[in-house]
Amino acid sequence: MSVLYVVVTVATIVVTGGIAVADFARAKFVLANSAEVGVPQSMLPLLGGLKAAGAVGLLLGLLGMDILGIAAAGGLVLFFIGAVAVHVRARVFYNMAFPGTYLALAVASFALAISQ
Repeated sequence: MSVLYVVVTVATIVVTGGIAVADFARAKFVLANSAEVGVPQSMLPLLGGLKAAGAVGLLLGLLGMDILGIAAAGGLVLFFIGAVAVHVRARVFYNMAFPGTYLALAVASFALAISQ
């Protein structure tokens, strides 16, 4: 297991877990962003649950469950592609850095997980 894989995956776990907590807490910035891109507030628990599941799966991958880590990273890649697409569809480009960063971390975690 490479140091780069561990560092990138831990970073992905932290930021993805953090935004999942913000979804569950209905943080003001989450509510504002979801309203702006047209995601109903009723979807926040589901979206937070998917992000949290991805973070837990990445952690389990680091702990030796390689297939689960790969699946979690792949799931997060798909999830954040969807988030970027929703921002593009809504023409909300000024804060594209957030879903874009989450997507980049998920892609890096996935690529590093499959190369292990």
